Amino acid sequence: MTDTPQFCYVHPTRETGLRCNHCERPICASCAIRTPTGYRCKECVKGQQKKFDTAEWFDYLFGFSVAGILSLIASIIVVLISSFSLIMFFLIFIGASTVGVIIAESARFVTRRHRSRRLYLTVMAGMILGAAPFIILGLFNMDIWALIAQAIYLFVATPVMYYRLSGLQLFK
Repeated sequence: MTDTPQFCYVHPTRETGLRCNHCERPICASCAIRTPTGYRCKECVKGQQKKFDTAEWFDYLFGFSVAGILSLIASIIVVLISSFSLIMFFLIFIGASTVGVIIAESARFVTRRHRSRRLYLTVMAGMILGAAPFIILGLFNMDIWALIAQAIYLFVATPVMYYRLSGLQLFK
């Protein structure tokens, strides 16, 4: 018995032996996306991802607002601490990671644990824009220590907030 050649449903000129393990359509190697359960076509992967994006329009507004307000408060504290000696770097470094966790958990609370990659990026933008007034103030006053302190704060707090909010695990 001979098998008839199968062709990718997206690229009808490419012969293939792969099939999507969800919809069973033939796919070529460039259309196949490897998942933990096997290869899937791009449409099935997008459909699966949409099930996990549960954020509604007002979640973006609430997350952005909470992150902006809390980051503004943290920036005020950072400016106050930046007038100290070199111990400020240590205090800001330790405090920034804590602020990142507080902002992530606050955003998670006001969005009722809804999730979306765009929601996480919106919260991150709110966090950065919350610190922007004091960055601009530091630029106008040419206060290099305040700018360094704000940079340390954002460099540490932003990724902590993003990873905490999105649930990414760097180490298992």
